[in-house]
Amino acid sequence: MVQHVSRRFLVLAIAMIGLATIAFGQKSSKAPIIIIPGLTGSELVNSETDEHVWFKPSRSKDDDIRLPISPVLVRNRDKLVPKDIIRAVSFVKFLPEVEIYSELINSLEKRAGYVEGKWDNPPEAGHESTFYVFAYDWRRDNVENARLLVQKIESLKRKLGRPDLKFNIVAHSMGGLISRYAAMYGNADISGRMRPTWAGAKHLDRIFLLGTPNEGSIAALDAMLNGFSYFGRGINVPFVRDISRFDVFTIPSMFELLPQNGALRILDESFKPLKIDLYDPTTWDEYGWNVWDDKDFGKKFDFIEQEQARPYFRVVLKRARDFQAALNASSNTKPPVSFYLIGAECKDTLNAAIIYRKKDRWKMIFTPESFERSDGTKVPEEQVRRMIIGGGDGVVPIESLKAEHSGGPKNMPIAGELRQCESHAKLVTNPAIQDRLFALLFGGAIE
Repeated sequence: MVQHVSRRFLVLAIAMIGLATIAFGQKSSKAPIIIIPGLTGSELVNSETDEHVWFKPSRSKDDDIRLPISPVLVRNRDKLVPKDIIRAVSFVKFLPEVEIYSELINSLEKRAGYVEGKWDNPPEAGHESTFYVFAYDWRRDNVENARLLVQKIESLKRKLGRPDLKFNIVAHSMGGLISRYAAMYGNADISGRMRPTWAGAKHLDRIFLLGTPNEGSIAALDAMLNGFSYFGRGINVPFVRDISRFDVFTIPSMFELLPQNGALRILDESFKPLKIDLYDPTTWDEYGWNVWDDKDFGKKFDFIEQEQARPYFRVVLKRARDFQAALNASSNTKPPVSFYLIGAECKDTLNAAIIYRKKDRWKMIFTPESFERSDGTKVPEEQVRRMIIGGGDGVVPIESLKAEHSGGPKNMPIAGELRQCESHAKLVTNPAIQDRLFALLFGGAIE
């Protein structure tokens, strides 16, 4: 669904979480908090030149967000490293900066009595009433970032001399998937048939998932086929510059946001559901979705990358399937951590796609638009809308947040659920959500 949105919405979408309107009278000790942004929510800088590559409205002259591609995903690294969460963005010189995470930080410090802790140099006095931001390379595999999160927590606890310390997590969008894996498996990589050990839960108390696509999003498939445009479709949040399908192809985390097969809804021209396995490479061959089928493939990738594209693609698809299977695995024990879902279902949200033949190729419909069936009949836009648009927060369908097709509470027991009519980017800036979220963080309960 093409979203024509204001510049302010686009910027706020990157912010993910804005808690500026909460006011607290007390400054008593509170459990430490870790804030985990979603896709695109962390700065990426060149480790050698310190140039900021993400976020800025234009592309870097020397760097790009594309990762190298090879079948060994862990080796596909460039010079970009995460530096911080995105705190403010200035689009052009004559416009003022737009506040992003700085609003959250000011709120926690001035109204909640929190201090910001640095992972490598935490506050000497006290351990609670401190928040930490987890900046990470959002392009990379979510398992890798989940393991990094656990490692940073373990290192922090050693520095603090508090092996028993537990943290609350406020995670938005893809950040929720990272926190779930960290709780379920700790510092373990994916290997074979996974069974949750809850090894990371010893570090965590409560995890708040704000607009998390627990079953993925059909918009991720749209991104892989069409990329993102400045005023185009978002996956977790809209990008604020053009990112091509060739960029998306090199980003493993994007594959891990594809809808799970049990939740995938692709309809034929008669609106009958099709059984399509997105994680089988032959599916992409059948429908002509492969990036190497694009006429510009040879211009966008050098010879070595072209040779590596197919083996890389097979590996990254399997990794995505394994990641989702690990999150959906049943536990033999009661999870020692509490999950809370916060989202919406009142906004028009893409939850399906239509595929049909046009001349000699397959065409996908991700936006409400009329089309002509093979028998010549025309399908009106409104009918298409009814078939592919459902309830959600405008980005994440409510079914994905609740993990309705993959077991829901069976593998992710929910301690509380809050729904408020709000857009994805503003879930936590909404005053009603803020009040109830922070009541839970400080000992309250969802009514």
